[in-house]
Amino acid sequence: MDEDQAPAQILPEQRHRRSFGERLTGIKRAFTTRQGLLGDYDYAFLFRPNLPFMKKPDQASPFFGLNDRMPVFLALLLGFQHALAMLAGIITPPIILSGSGGVNLAPEQTQYLVSTALIVSGILSMIQIKRFHIYKTPYYIGTGLISVVGISFSIIPVASGAISQMYANGYCPSAADGTPLPCPDGYGAIIGTASVCAFLEILLSFLPPKVMLRIFPPIVTGPTVMLIGIALIKSGFQNWFGGSGLCSAADPLPFFASCPDITAPHALPWGSPEYLGLGFSVFVTIILCERFGSPIMKSTSVVIGLLVGCIIGAACGYFDRSGIDAAPAASFIWVRTFKLSVYGPLVLPMLAVFFITTCEAIGDVTATCDVSRLEVEGRRYESRIQGGVLADGLNGILAALMTITPVTTFAQNNGVIALTRCANRKAGYCCCLFLIIMGVFSKFAAALVAIPSSIIGGMTTFLFCSVAVSGIAIITRGVHFNRRNRFILTAGLALGYGATLVPNYFDNVFSYSGDNKALQGFLDAIVLVMETGFAVTAMVCIFLNLVLEDEIEDTYDARPATATVVGKDSEHDIEREQSTSTRGDDEIQPAPKEKSRFD
Repeated sequence: MDEDQAPAQILPEQRHRRSFGERLTGIKRAFTTRQGLLGDYDYAFLFRPNLPFMKKPDQASPFFGLNDRMPVFLALLLGFQHALAMLAGIITPPIILSGSGGVNLAPEQTQYLVSTALIVSGILSMIQIKRFHIYKTPYYIGTGLISVVGISFSIIPVASGAISQMYANGYCPSAADGTPLPCPDGYGAIIGTASVCAFLEILLSFLPPKVMLRIFPPIVTGPTVMLIGIALIKSGFQNWFGGSGLCSAADPLPFFASCPDITAPHALPWGSPEYLGLGFSVFVTIILCERFGSPIMKSTSVVIGLLVGCIIGAACGYFDRSGIDAAPAASFIWVRTFKLSVYGPLVLPMLAVFFITTCEAIGDVTATCDVSRLEVEGRRYESRIQGGVLADGLNGILAALMTITPVTTFAQNNGVIALTRCANRKAGYCCCLFLIIMGVFSKFAAALVAIPSSIIGGMTTFLFCSVAVSGIAIITRGVHFNRRNRFILTAGLALGYGATLVPNYFDNVFSYSGDNKALQGFLDAIVLVMETGFAVTAMVCIFLNLVLEDEIEDTYDARPATATVVGKDSEHDIEREQSTSTRGDDEIQPAPKEKSRFD
């Protein structure tokens, strides 16, 4: 049982019986009474648009805490809203990695990966939401919050670089004219390497949380997350104008003279104004939903924009429904499999990916605690961080064994929590249920795969830029801009931006051309790491934050009262703030300092 649910002052055996009986009574009441099914919630609030002539409500809707009683229908409705908010982020990585810009899998394999991504996200999210206590230890698996997991975006630039390398060195096959052929073994190498490297995040989760937070403070996580988004925007923008595969080359092969190729319906050259308008219809719809939409429209604006783009694309003849017709009615994990292997040059970059997912998990769990109105410091918060990172690492292994690239906690649903004022875990479980249902019905996945690249690009450009903005928000909320921190950010971002804007800058650094494959693989791994901008930024920021000392004039600068900065750059200020508390204008009293069991 989660510590958040445990009744006080009862014996463990009584706790189990009482909890079981209360749950049976609660289930009966929930499904047999009007109050349990519908409650007295203002459902119109979720669907009330924000039009200029409409009067805004005088009071806010009620807030549903972590374990509050909640009507069944409302839990299903808000769970479905969470699932829609997560949908675009979950399906984007498998579509990109399996498409023409990745390992060029067959359409049926891409459909399978999209279906499986939804199913795996639903199953592994339950681990985070449930929160398991490891027997006779102070450690947990999971956060106990609505921490919905999805496919990590940080894998995309690393895997894309590795795939290009695989085609260049012959690991993946190419036709005589240089056209890349399908490479399922390349995808198997990616997930096989991920399953091994995920142990790094598991090991990091057993560090004392305060040590973990010192290694990954906002001055590290912020610029790293920002660089992930910036690196991804390129692929989103290329898709917006037709595709990110061979058709976007300066001098494409004859078969790829039009996007995605000359056999596609309504195929046009890359950069055609029709593609610009099609992607722009998605982008404008997202903006209109934010300005005039109801709360449920605002939190699902990306999906609504995708739907509008699909309607326009279908009316103009851009869709090919042959894949939808050929798709089976249902799918599940392991319907298709890939040969797992460890690709040597990918090990170092993949370790960097799990280093980054640890950063993402810490930031996302903190943000979820904040919008859920839970503490963001102290023993329980630290245990949520530890449990979230450990679950992330275990989920990385499980995802790979379920044929999916690494997963991590997503921040998209935090906006849903803030808008709907619902942080209840029942809504989280319903979200998992809907994700699994969406994945099982493979016709739904086939329809998503059939969406033209320009429509996907209009959606992913917005989505990827929101990742970059999340990184900026972490920096502005958690980093005090003194001279030392400006220096760290400048040094880290200088190399990170350079590697992102000129991704092939390290290609000619090593001149080895011998037959030693082990050495060649090691050098290829270094090249992949150095050409991954966010990995370079993370390494530089971590190193400088640990070795650069606070300056005397910076240590006692006035800090913003709302900032919650954890790390070496603010250690003295946090200790000073925890040691005193104000009781009036001129009286200062010592405050008790909570001892963490993780110290």
